[in-house]
Amino acid sequence: MNKVVLVTGANSGIGLALCERLLTAEPALRLCLACRSLHRGQAAQSALLARHPDAHVALLQLDTSSITSVLTAAHDIKRRYNRLDCIYLNAGIMPNPAFDVKAFFKGLFSSKVITMFATGAGILTQKDNITPDGLQEVFATNLFGHFLLIRELEPFLCQADRVSQIIWTSSSNAHRSAFSLNDVQHQNGIQPYSSSKYASDLLSLALNTHFNKQGLFSSVVCPGFVMTNLTYGILPSFPAFFWTLFMPVLWLIRMFTNTFTLTPHNGAQALFWLFKQKPESLDPHAKYHSLTSGLGNNYTQPCKMDIDEEMSEALYEKLLSLEDTIRKKLKVEKRIGDGVCSQ
Repeated sequence: MNKVVLVTGANSGIGLALCERLLTAEPALRLCLACRSLHRGQAAQSALLARHPDAHVALLQLDTSSITSVLTAAHDIKRRYNRLDCIYLNAGIMPNPAFDVKAFFKGLFSSKVITMFATGAGILTQKDNITPDGLQEVFATNLFGHFLLIRELEPFLCQADRVSQIIWTSSSNAHRSAFSLNDVQHQNGIQPYSSSKYASDLLSLALNTHFNKQGLFSSVVCPGFVMTNLTYGILPSFPAFFWTLFMPVLWLIRMFTNTFTLTPHNGAQALFWLFKQKPESLDPHAKYHSLTSGLGNNYTQPCKMDIDEEMSEALYEKLLSLEDTIRKKLKVEKRIGDGVCSQ
C-alpha cells in the first residue's frame, strides 16, 4: 500500500523542497501539505502537480499556533486516511527577530565568526507574542501545536502491523542555555525560538521512550543555514540588492563550513535521507544534519544532542499537564457555548 506522508509548513522553503524530493523519489506517495495559509498552500500544491501531474497531493489547513485548528486538522486527517506513515513537523516561526548590528560586526573579527553565521548565536533575539489561546506564540507554533497533533493522531501512528515515523525540523540554534523546565513557554526570556527548538529535541527523545515499542519512532533534523523567508525576515529592512551582493560571501563561507546548505533543496537533505532509512535503526540521541560541501555535494551526518532522558521526561509530563488543562478549558467553553445557544 502506498505510504501516506504529512508535511507541516509545506508551502515554501525547506518544506516545499522536501515535498519535491519525496515525489521525485516516490511518485506513488500520498502526500498531504499541511499549511497555515490555504492560498499559499494551493500555490504549492499547483506547483508540485505541474511537475508531477500524476501525483496524489492533498491540501490541509493547519495553523499549529491555534488549538482549534490543530484539533480540526487532526479530525480531518483521520477522516481522509486510514493510515499515516510519516509526519514531518516542519512548521515554525521566529517572530520579530532583532538583529544586533554591533554584536555582528564584533563577531566578524572573532574566532566565533563561523558559529555566528551558522547559528545566529549572540546576534539574534526575538520578541514573542501571545496566541488567542493564551500561549506563547513561538512555543505554540513550533512545539505544542505539533505535540497536540501527535497526541490526536496516536491511534494512526501506533500500529502493530507497521512502523511509523516522526521527523522534526530543529535547528543549530537549539541551545540548552535558552531552555528552562521552569519556563517551558519561555515567557521570561529573549530566545523563544532557541528554547522551542531545544524543547523539540527533548520531546523527540521522550516520544521514543514512550512509543518505540508501539512502532512509532521520532528523529530530529538540523537543515543548516538556509536562505528561506524566515532567514530573509531576520533583516527585513535590508533591500533586495543587499542579498544579491551578500550571497557570494555566503558561498565563500561555505568553503570553510559544511553547515551552509543555503538552498532549501540542500537544507532538506537530512529530512529526505531519513525517509529512506529504517526508523528503528536510527539513534534517538542524534540530530541528523543536512550538510553541503564547498563543491555543492549534499550529505547527512548524525551528531549527538545535548539532551538527557530525565529532562526529556520532565518536559513530556509538563506538556501532558498543559494538554489536560487546555482540553478542560475547551470543554468548559463548549458547555457555556451550548448553554447560550439553547437559550
